[in-house]
Amino acid sequence: MTGTASKPATGEPKVLDNYECFEGSRKLVAQRINGKVALSDVPAGERGKVYLVERHVPGLDELNGIVNDYCQLARRLGRPPMQRDWILSKS
Repeated sequence: MTGTASKPATGEPKVLDNYECFEGSRKLVAQRINGKVALSDVPAGERGKVYLVERHVPGLDELNGIVNDYCQLARRLGRPPMQRDWILSKS
């Protein structure tokens, strides 16, 4: 075989918003991967889980809407909305 494996086209991550929660500071980060925009919720520091919020955001309007809604919910809950136990908690 003479072919080489190609690297996926990945853009630089861009912080779109941030919020505080019981874990500390977190960031909502967008990154273009193979032509598609992915949105992730990541800890601002070294420790904490990374959550994939949306794998393929279709456009800028959708991206802005998701970021706005997600961060509002995160601030209201005081935790990452993607945290799996939020569905089972009693409010």
